[in-house]
Amino acid sequence: MPALLIAVLDVHDRAGLEEYMRLAGPTLEPHGATIRAIDEEPEVLEGVWPGTRTVVLEFPTRADLRAWYDSPEYQTAAQVRLRATDTVMVAVDTWK
Repeated sequence: MPALLIAVLDVHDRAGLEEYMRLAGPTLEPHGATIRAIDEEPEVLEGVWPGTRTVVLEFPTRADLRAWYDSPEYQTAAQVRLRATDTVMVAVDTWK
């Protein structure tokens, strides 16, 4: 079953975010990931959205998502992201 990674970022270092994207981008394809959305102005219908950038990635399975997230290549990029943003990130399965 496909799985989605949903990340909400509050960006405080734009150059750091660009470096993160340069490092993280090549890590996606080997794990079968597809970018489904990147939005800096999501329309909030209810509540308070905690960030300035929202990203949705789709992976073939939750195991593929975790293999990507836990990979040394992505974790190197993640360290750059952690310095440049405050992030909330979740993994969810798609509806059956």
